[in-house]
Amino acid sequence: MRNDRTIRPKSWLTFLMVAVVVIAACGGRQADRSLILVSAAASLTDAFAEIEEEFEAANPGVDVQLNIGGSSQLQHQILEGAPVDVFASANPTVMQTVVDVGLALDPILFAGSRLQIGVPNGNPARIGGIGDFANGDLLLGLCAETVPCGSLAREILAAVGVEAAIDTSEPDVRSLLTKLEEGELDAGIVYSTDIIASRDVTGIAIPEAIDLIAEYPIAAISDAPNPTGARDFVAFVLSEKGQQIITAHGFTAP
Repeated sequence: MRNDRTIRPKSWLTFLMVAVVVIAACGGRQADRSLILVSAAASLTDAFAEIEEEFEAANPGVDVQLNIGGSSQLQHQILEGAPVDVFASANPTVMQTVVDVGLALDPILFAGSRLQIGVPNGNPARIGGIGDFANGDLLLGLCAETVPCGSLAREILAAVGVEAAIDTSEPDVRSLLTKLEEGELDAGIVYSTDIIASRDVTGIAIPEAIDLIAEYPIAAISDAPNPTGARDFVAFVLSEKGQQIITAHGFTAP
């Protein structure tokens, strides 16, 4: 079921404005120890909203600000110099690019997630399985090829020889989920965790023989504005409490 708690993702432009204010107030590049800027893959939206709440409750005076988006979009922001303390990606390859240029420290896998076919409740188009993605009469969606949910979905389709008749490629999995919820699509390939988070979308399993599991690494950014806060947040995600929250939202253990 969807969590009704307000989620507070912030764009990196908001982060940048916050950083400018902090630098101006401090007279230089000094960390604001009360602010932790976390860029997280869109599929982590609900899990990280709860982690944010629990972390802040355990650390009075600390404000975690979530920047939610497609992993490749978040990667680009980091490479362009956006102020970020922690990066949680839905794909190790996306994370490795940040590591390779020296901007991320020792990424650790903290979660996994399977993909499923998502359909509006009631399955009005009578989607039966992955083969239906070749049907040009249906309205079908995937995530963009540049983000993990899109690249994995295309690997699955290629593995079964389905040439998909795709009507839309969305920038992240939550954008795709929203179109399914609003009945704009007959089917899409999303994460099982997104199905769990939605009231309005039903999941159809992809056979395990062709199923792929998304792996999620997390890392502190090497030039994080708040390196202490970054380390503390990563440690919380990896802690027993953090992992309980992750698995409660349908993710698998790393």
